[in-house]
Amino acid sequence: MPKQRDVVKMTDAEIEKFFGEVKSLNVATLNKDGAPHLTTLWFSLKDGNILFETYGTSQKVVNLRRDPRVAVLSEAGDEYSQLRGVSITGQAEIVDREPRLSQLMGEILKRNHPGIEGQEFEDYVARMVRKRVVVVVRPEKVMSWDHRKLGATAAP
Repeated sequence: MPKQRDVVKMTDAEIEKFFGEVKSLNVATLNKDGAPHLTTLWFSLKDGNILFETYGTSQKVVNLRRDPRVAVLSEAGDEYSQLRGVSITGQAEIVDREPRLSQLMGEILKRNHPGIEGQEFEDYVARMVRKRVVVVVRPEKVMSWDHRKLGATAAP
């Protein structure tokens, strides 16, 4: 009989689909004293990596410049039998130089602000990169779960 952990684990395709359905990502970095710093923000995916944007002077960027280790989590479901999520630990790269900064910022904004197009979109990207950076999270360990795979037998 397979372990429950193996039953609920998502495939790569299921993980990609899940990330397409959720909007928010919890991001954990390490403060100077080692305590976790946790925030929630919007994100995008590109080439198997997580992308998010934030102010270049934010605490999470200060933390990542000192220690690039990062953990991210996205989850969904209001009942045990419906719980789904993906937790990733990895290394963060801070992108703060052009032209890559604008390119990646555009990827994030396209996903999270689909109604903005053309020159309005270009202007939006230009405004965002003035004070913001993009963080690329390169996964090292991915954990996932989809309790819907348990069917009617799911119980806490």
